Amino acid sequence: MAGVPTPLTDEEIAERLAVLPEWTRDGDVIHRRVDIRYHAGVAMIVHLADRERRIGHHADIDLRIDHLHIAVTTHDADYKLTEADFDLAARIDAIAVAHQSTPLD
Repeated sequence: MAGVPTPLTDEEIAERLAVLPEWTRDGDVIHRRVDIRYHAGVAMIVHLADRERRIGHHADIDLRIDHLHIAVTTHDADYKLTEADFDLAARIDAIAVAHQSTPLD
């Protein structure tokens, strides 16, 4: 049985955010907005949900007509930020690129 993930320090979190410029921190959660059309957002969510299932780590996703709001934290670590959150954030960034997220014109 795997142990509880280790929360990152503030310094470690800052280092990881430095290479993920689309993400911001709000307490023990990192957030990203993805500007994307509604139906493309649905497709992105399906793609992301499959990847999340495979790695066993999930984001909170809010779909709007012209964007997704994505929030990530580690529930198993008492809602603290862990390495898994930043791994997932990087995967989300790659999936957003694959879905050619763009603002509405």
